[in-house]
Amino acid sequence: MFTTAHKVATHAASAAGARMKGRRPPSVVREIVYGMSLGLFAGYLWKLHHWSNQRRTREFYALLNEGRITVVVDEPAGAKD
Repeated sequence: MFTTAHKVATHAASAAGARMKGRRPPSVVREIVYGMSLGLFAGYLWKLHHWSNQRRTREFYALLNEGRITVVVDEPAGAKD
């Protein structure tokens, strides 16, 4: 007994098979390698960003300790209370 749903599914499967003619099926191992590579690359970019922030913070505190910069706002010359 064939239902309409069965006919539609059979037609879709045969159409997909025709499109895949001559092509290899997707490889699970290759997909895992692609995912891991993209993940490692994104992690490396994140760590570069993190290291840059750390460097800027270290430079800021080094300049602050040397007295070359300050975080206190100077009063403007013409300001009066």
